[in-house]
Amino acid sequence: MALTETVKVLGDSKTYKLSPNVKRYTLMDTGFMRTKNGGFQMERALDPNSPFTSANKLRITVSKDLDKFSMSVTTANGLRAVDIFKSDKTAANVEQYNYVLENLLERQVLAVVD
Repeated sequence: MALTETVKVLGDSKTYKLSPNVKRYTLMDTGFMRTKNGGFQMERALDPNSPFTSANKLRITVSKDLDKFSMSVTTANGLRAVDIFKSDKTAANVEQYNYVLENLLERQVLAVVD
């Protein structure tokens, strides 16, 4: 998955970018882990009942320069992007997705593109 300046998740109506105020320590505080190349990555299960079940995942990767990123919702094994917005069966996943992104917006990790 290529890193870009703006990202739109499959099925989501909003486009996101990294906040100009994003800091390395904020990424670490919000659950991002350092990657081997110096960047940051976060994976969150979108099952609202248990983060340990095999459910769809939100995966966000940020470059080490904090200028580009990628974001996608994938299957549990992470091999295929899925659209959680198209079915009522995944409404709980959408709610959890919005909760995680709202936290990242409040902490100034992400920003919505106007």
